[in-house]
Amino acid sequence: MKNRIIVLCGPTASGKSAAGLELADRFGSSIICMDSMQIYKGMDIGTAKPSKEEQERCAHYMLDVVSPFENYSAAQYAADAFPLLDSLSLPVMIGGTGLYLNAVSTDMEFGFDRGDESVRTKYEQMAAEHGNGFVHSLLEQKDPAAAQKLHINDLRRVIRALEVFELTGKPFSSQRAGDMYRSNNRYDFHIFALSMDRERLYHRINIRVDEMMKNGLYEEVEGLRKEGVTADLQSMQGIGYKEILEVMDGRSSLDSAVDLIKQRSRNYAKRQLTWFRRDPRVNWLDMDQLNVSQALDVIREKADI
Repeated sequence: MKNRIIVLCGPTASGKSAAGLELADRFGSSIICMDSMQIYKGMDIGTAKPSKEEQERCAHYMLDVVSPFENYSAAQYAADAFPLLDSLSLPVMIGGTGLYLNAVSTDMEFGFDRGDESVRTKYEQMAAEHGNGFVHSLLEQKDPAAAQKLHINDLRRVIRALEVFELTGKPFSSQRAGDMYRSNNRYDFHIFALSMDRERLYHRINIRVDEMMKNGLYEEVEGLRKEGVTADLQSMQGIGYKEILEVMDGRSSLDSAVDLIKQRSRNYAKRQLTWFRRDPRVNWLDMDQLNVSQALDVIREKADI
């Protein structure tokens, strides 16, 4: 019998963590975090990482996995998460990184067997010299649709998409849309996403950024920089961190950086909504119509818990 997995996803600041804690409490579950920035140690405020008190309420996994100096891919996430998904009883995955969800729940292959190591090496060297963002920007030029689907830090698949384009002249995005969500049949996933009025969501995002600043985001980035973290690292591509680094480099004012963090967070939320709405497996929970308790009742009914 396949292990049953509950997934609670959606855009940033939609209330996933709070609802997920209630869900874990109700069903005696553990939480597996599904966030591409929360896997970094020492990056707590800007990633909205669960607090110490929240982590004491139930077991949390896939937090603080690597140092900010290390790269981390969706493939690595899957490799680390599979043993947890195999062993935990009714785990709840919570987060907004759709790529991580696909990595553990689908056959994430390009449907393209022929490859060229020299092509891959070329793009790997570009990433090493100029950063992941540079390679991702190349994909945006050659295959915008694929670039929108692939996270800037999922270097392996970004390079694979560039390789497919270079060798075949055909974009990765031309593959059948349904292939993106072909189950790996390893687990029984029940996927739910939170939604709400766009203006309400944006207001929550703006408030969250203000709270991050009050709680010491600037000081957190300052401490990371003193430890030797630099702007070209994968970890520093996260919203909030790169903008504060620009302030420290004298390339932006703090007020301008805060406004930019809010704007980029809102844009990120839009991209998350687009990603999850494309996924036919997702059951949407309208938090303008439901409170948390009612949403959990819906999850219990649909997942037959």
